[in-house]
Amino acid sequence: MTKLLTLEEWAQETYNSKQPTPQTLQRWARGGNIYPAPEKHGREYRVKPGAIYIQPKSYRLAKEIVKTSPNINSPLIEKINHGIKAAKI
Repeated sequence: MTKLLTLEEWAQETYNSKQPTPQTLQRWARGGNIYPAPEKHGREYRVKPGAIYIQPKSYRLAKEIVKTSPNINSPLIEKINHGIKAAKI
């Protein structure tokens, strides 16, 4: 199991200069702007070391993430990838 980092540790690793404030990092965690999604442990969020910042409305990036993730196979993902062509449940 990999060691999870706090948001501040992740910001130090990810951003060389002009790190986001702790409030911004928490807003990103709550808003889904970090992938894979942070986990809340007690009062603080923890992220995997390879986490990245994303724009949540970027469908191109979302499709790219889905293609690289081998175990995602849900009806919602099928509809996102194939539009109307997805089979009905």
